[in-house]
Amino acid sequence: MKVADLGEHALLARLLSRLPRPTASVLVGPGDDAAVLAPGRNERLVVTTDAVVEGVHFICAYSSPADIGHKALAVNLSDLAAMAATPSWALLSLILPGSSMVRDVEELVDGLAALAGRHGVAVVGGNITRTDGPLVVDVTAGGQVGPRRWLTRGGAKAGHEIYISGAIGGAAAGLDQGSGCVARHRRPEPRVRLGIAVGRARAATAAMDLSDGLADALRQVAAASGVGARIDGDLIPIDACAREWWTSRGVDPVSAALGGGDDYELLFAVPPRSGGALRAVARHVTDPPLTKIGVFTKDPRELVVARAGKEDALPEGFEHFANR
Repeated sequence: MKVADLGEHALLARLLSRLPRPTASVLVGPGDDAAVLAPGRNERLVVTTDAVVEGVHFICAYSSPADIGHKALAVNLSDLAAMAATPSWALLSLILPGSSMVRDVEELVDGLAALAGRHGVAVVGGNITRTDGPLVVDVTAGGQVGPRRWLTRGGAKAGHEIYISGAIGGAAAGLDQGSGCVARHRRPEPRVRLGIAVGRARAATAAMDLSDGLADALRQVAAASGVGARIDGDLIPIDACAREWWTSRGVDPVSAALGGGDDYELLFAVPPRSGGALRAVARHVTDPPLTKIGVFTKDPRELVVARAGKEDALPEGFEHFANR
């Protein structure tokens, strides 16, 4: 059965039945014109929005509908994690070609709902509309963070150490379907627990997720903070599968990992005095590990990758419209 055969209202009813039940903080949930939410006492509401587009963020031939639904929510949860916010709700908008199969749309929602359930996220509403173009899944997500516990891109200072979570490069290598790294591209894992823990411990002064790559995140945090950045390329934790794939093809893994996106790991600026707090976070949240890769510097013009006695300019990183 195609979406066009079923119709919007019947499709919506089928999808609503597949979503997690609203939590107590959701006063008015799906089915009305808007959601009504009650954030916790002494907490601040944090809201983000992002969309994944067929042909840009995923290819249907390589990603299952459930993969697409997972990724659509994951990229938003990653943004909340970078702000140290606890996610609680999401809005889902589906921009569907009329030729979409109902079972595929249901599986897409199942993939999103599974990730939402893992993180206690209620899907409180959304929209369905038709398009003659590609499939688009648009999510708005919100959560809470305690007063003065949120993290932004603008809090780094000269001398603050640069840490990243996990290993990078797997998602970028996964774009090459023969690499064996495709799972990292299909289903990124948002670092929700880590972001919350770092914020609560006040272990960092700035953070950003690596949606568009490490190089892009370093440049954006440095620009927002008015500082430079110097990293040691040999310290960058690169996904083993990606390193093997790129090396076998004569591609420098460090350069490829710096410029590649879609990892959704987190970057933190950590004052030297906060090392103890960060170690406490690492004991509490053991997966993913944290790796120190460099330091923020005084000169905003200094954006450097040092390797084996050589210094190179930091790559530009991914940017929509500029990398086509």
